[in-house]
Amino acid sequence: MLLCMRTTVRLDDTLLRRAKTHAAEHGQTLTALIEEGLRLALSQPANRPAATRTLPISGKKGGTLPGIDLARTTDLEKPVAPA
Repeated sequence: MLLCMRTTVRLDDTLLRRAKTHAAEHGQTLTALIEEGLRLALSQPANRPAATRTLPISGKKGGTLPGIDLARTTDLEKPVAPA
């Protein structure tokens, strides 16, 4: 037995007009289109945050260039002229 619930949703006017047109062009009801869209959206895996990248550690010696303060990110954005 298939149970159906009646509910109210608020949609943007333009989106609703496009959805009705799409449904009519494809010979389906607006309800069927909404159900299809929900099934599609719910079947896709959730967006996961991007994996953290581990950057390689430099083997170079000497530290930062003169005038660079690693605590100030603005120093990292602009090139420093050699002293």
